[in-house]
Amino acid sequence: MDSLEPYLPRRAARSEFASLRGLRIHLNVWGDETLVTPERPALVLLHGWMDVGASFQFVVDAMAPDRFVIAPDWRGFGLSDSPATDCYWFPDYLGDLDALLDARLPGQAIDLVGHSMGGNIAMLYAGVRPARVRRLVNLEGFGLPDAPATLAPGRYLKWLDELKEPQKLRSYPSVQAVAARLRRTNPLLRPERAAWLAPHWSRCERNADTGASEWVLLADPAHKLSNPALYRKDETLACWQQISAPLLWVDGDQTDISKWWGRRYSADEFHERLTVVPHVEKHRLSPAGHMLHHDQPEALAARLTAFFDAPERAPKVEVATT
Repeated sequence: MDSLEPYLPRRAARSEFASLRGLRIHLNVWGDETLVTPERPALVLLHGWMDVGASFQFVVDAMAPDRFVIAPDWRGFGLSDSPATDCYWFPDYLGDLDALLDARLPGQAIDLVGHSMGGNIAMLYAGVRPARVRRLVNLEGFGLPDAPATLAPGRYLKWLDELKEPQKLRSYPSVQAVAARLRRTNPLLRPERAAWLAPHWSRCERNADTGASEWVLLADPAHKLSNPALYRKDETLACWQQISAPLLWVDGDQTDISKWWGRRYSADEFHERLTVVPHVEKHRLSPAGHMLHHDQPEALAARLTAFFDAPERAPKVEVATT
């Protein structure tokens, strides 16, 4: 990677841990409880699959330092414990989030932001516990194609077969190679941000077979296993219908979900699903892809601040691009 000025956080996070449901969960924390007011509740940021809570650093840096912010590493990611499990499923993420709020913010309504997988979790949680969420933001959490019951035998069979093969994640010869991988995946990611993210996304370990040092991703390989539980759209929408918080949906202009699901699930179908949520505002960032909190953190922070600070208003759908 070319020489570059290092990224220096304007508001560094504290690294804390909480015991939640038998696991030691890592928290990235900015500020403290004294910043919480009815107009400025705690802000909880939920990262996506194969990511970490530190990923929100650039957005936090672009926001005013008047919010108490918590970004956990989900179980099996980052510095959080990995459970002794063969696979991961959404109910555990909901349970961990509920336990976190009970432990750190008992009885308080929060502003909740989730990216990708975290956005899907945030939407479900806001429907299941609507009183706990004042404002809700979903960053590219599109959900999944509906899975009819006829797929169940094949899904269970695939899961059983995968259990017989140990899962592995690729390792890298250096932290610079990890940063380069991040930029290959997302060409919009600036080099100094990739260099800052790399050591939060991976750690150096000694290979037991070769004795060489290598950088391994901070993720449980079990995340690669197929989930035997089918995604049921009707169950998801039943939860979404109970959301009472205003919802801000944000996506990137360069995101193409057909790369993930082909013709099985389209952006139009997702937006049709969103119609069950009473209060929806939409915004598109440009240029930005799926990792829009890396691509446009300043523009995203400005949009979040405007959404959080806006007075209560009637239900509407608004589409804009910045």
